[in-house]
Amino acid sequence: MKIDVLTLFPEMFEGVFGASILGKARDKGIVSLRTINFREYANNKHNTVDDYPYGGGGGMVLKPEPIFTAVEELTEGQSTRPRVILMCPQGEPFTQRKAEELAREEHLVFVCGHYEGYDERIREHLVTDELSIGDYVLTGGELPAMVIIDSVSRLLPGVLGNETSAVTDSFSTGLLEYPHYTRPAKFRDWEVPEVLLSGHHGRIEEWRRLQALERTYRRRPELLDDLELTERERKWLGALREADEAERESGTGEG
Repeated sequence: MKIDVLTLFPEMFEGVFGASILGKARDKGIVSLRTINFREYANNKHNTVDDYPYGGGGGMVLKPEPIFTAVEELTEGQSTRPRVILMCPQGEPFTQRKAEELAREEHLVFVCGHYEGYDERIREHLVTDELSIGDYVLTGGELPAMVIIDSVSRLLPGVLGNETSAVTDSFSTGLLEYPHYTRPAKFRDWEVPEVLLSGHHGRIEEWRRLQALERTYRRRPELLDDLELTERERKWLGALREADEAERESGTGEG
């Protein structure tokens, strides 16, 4: 996969792209990571990339010319159009499903802005996706782009040492991930669940599935709304809810 990032601050990506999983993925040639300072594509002697908004108002707006020119040069000669992703607080919330979708692409271009916003013609005629990593505002699109690039890259074949890791991560199955344990089997009187020491793979998988269901029910119950459950799992969750309701009623009675 080829990933290009248009940014005014390419130095922000140096440590991220060179370390950990992303660094290894780049070294293996699985992903090409490149930053482009789109100031170099400004069409005036001062290399200006922003200007005052028409109609007045505070802040500065990114001009369309440098962004369009940069993307067009990056994609010149390509037979297919890449996904051009605008980092924006107004965008679609980024999810694991979106990461899986983007991981199937050959070329991603991220546009990271600053200032008050983008000229609307960038949204209307250049980008294919607008993405947000949360309902808050940052000083620029660089940090959100790093988050999405990391999330997408780790899904590419060969990036993770254990190919099942990405499949069983939280959200990949629609559930939060089950608890993990490692040696020692007993630490400060806290013991690893016996089933994990049994060597019985069927029982272990069942335990993990039920633990993931319970953790999701406790922490993110809305994720269960669109999840296909077996009859046994539905009954098990029903028993959890009944137990919680009985505990609440008992607590109210005592009060």
